[in-house]
Amino acid sequence: MGQKKKWADIPAGLDSPLSYAVSARDRTAIDMVKRAVRHKQVMLAYQAIVPARQQDRAAFYEGLIRVMDPTGRVIPASEFINEIEVTETGRIIDCLALEKGLHTLTNCPDLRLALNMSARSIGYPRWMRVLKRGLGEDPTVAERLILEITERSAMLVPELVTGFMKDLQHKGVSFALDDFGAGFTSFRLLKDFYFDILKIDGQFIRGIATDPDNQVLAAALASIGRQFDMVTVAESVEKPQDAEYLTALGIDCLQGYYFGAPTVHPPWLDVSLDQTSA
Repeated sequence: MGQKKKWADIPAGLDSPLSYAVSARDRTAIDMVKRAVRHKQVMLAYQAIVPARQQDRAAFYEGLIRVMDPTGRVIPASEFINEIEVTETGRIIDCLALEKGLHTLTNCPDLRLALNMSARSIGYPRWMRVLKRGLGEDPTVAERLILEITERSAMLVPELVTGFMKDLQHKGVSFALDDFGAGFTSFRLLKDFYFDILKIDGQFIRGIATDPDNQVLAAALASIGRQFDMVTVAESVEKPQDAEYLTALGIDCLQGYYFGAPTVHPPWLDVSLDQTSA
């Protein structure tokens, strides 16, 4: 009786202590994210994307937003991203990432930087104002900015995305189709998007040197990229033999922990500190 009374007010679908605990943990994470975003407790972590045939340097970097809890620890994106992405908090996260990325580009004139965005942010006035202001303040930023849109997000409003892309590409901004292969892109619509960069989802890349299925799938996805004249990037490259295989396959660029984890202390900060101390 006591147990039934204790769990009587639990919402439908949460009929065990474990499922209730998981739900409570998720709600706590969402609440922490909302507070952190409200107080701008976020930063960018940077990960290098390297040319497959010259892996000792970065072709460009990806700026990944990190949201911190009150103690300064990063809240894992897996705990909130799916729920937050469709809310205004998700739009504000996009705004903060764009603000920080544009600031980095302004301060680092030799840097090319990719920033993630949701197609939903195209219609968000604050995000558009941040973008317009950033492009207007420094005429070199546009040609060094890459906006990454996931395959799933792009397919939500394809007509809006294509118009947005064409307008900004005229100004020099590049676009990357992120996580390609993870969603359900219509190849007919792919012809209309005109993405500059195609990033092959990591599920097709991990262990590719010894995985015949991934070898076939990655080759097919890379062939699509070449057909549409897009630079191909393999995500989640974690082993040297995978990097070697992908290079032989003709992939243009590689990204993953084999070349370095995302870091909040990118190399250009060290250069700035050295110049300051000098």
